[in-house]
Amino acid sequence: MNDRPAPPTETGSTARQVSRPALTFKVRRRGLSPKRQREFDEWIAKWSIDLDGPVLDWSDVFGPDRDPARGVVLDIGFGHGESTIQMARAQPELDVIGVEVHDPGVVTVLDAIENEPLPHVRVVHGDLVQFLQRIGPESLAVVRIYFPDPWKKTRQHHRRLVREDIVAALVDRLETDGQLHLATDIADYAALMQRVCDAEPRLEGGVIDRPDDRPLTRFEQRGLDEDRPPTDLLYRRVRPDPGTL
Repeated sequence: MNDRPAPPTETGSTARQVSRPALTFKVRRRGLSPKRQREFDEWIAKWSIDLDGPVLDWSDVFGPDRDPARGVVLDIGFGHGESTIQMARAQPELDVIGVEVHDPGVVTVLDAIENEPLPHVRVVHGDLVQFLQRIGPESLAVVRIYFPDPWKKTRQHHRRLVREDIVAALVDRLETDGQLHLATDIADYAALMQRVCDAEPRLEGGVIDRPDDRPLTRFEQRGLDEDRPPTDLLYRRVRPDPGTL
């Protein structure tokens, strides 16, 4: 079977979808304790968003009294959840949707939502590419992709999350002046991220100094200990030239 990504498709004026049979994440098997599994089952029913369904209305997700001026952050592949939780604490004016496939990180974020509490955070337990069809065009203020699976072997590079079709689909969903913030400590992946984003005509930006408001996680510290400094890239969606529409 050919697991190369298929081209994106568009239907009318909706944001494009991505057809991708190849996984962009590594499946890691790590179970939860019985107590943690019970908590997971209880909290996921309260604080998660289904992978499949119609395009979302944020007032349905975060409550009918939500201020429509609030921005929505899509936090992709949040791992252990450290940065998601810390940034949600520091930025209560932004609603957050965190997407992750691995149970331990998901239950950590669910615990914070339930018990701190962090009522402006929701979790998607599953694959970003499947969930994209639920996000409407120009409805996100920020997209964060911090330290995605690097897929280091050359034959695995087509599985990397940051590539032309996925970036284009994410930019469809960014509002004008919305931000795309990426970080990785894999040098060739950072170069690929920059090439892909620089080639997207609706984005402007590039490499930036590591921002103080991005928390230092255990994962990033491990890379620093192994002499892998991170690269941060920050892009802004600019209004397209009407003549190109």
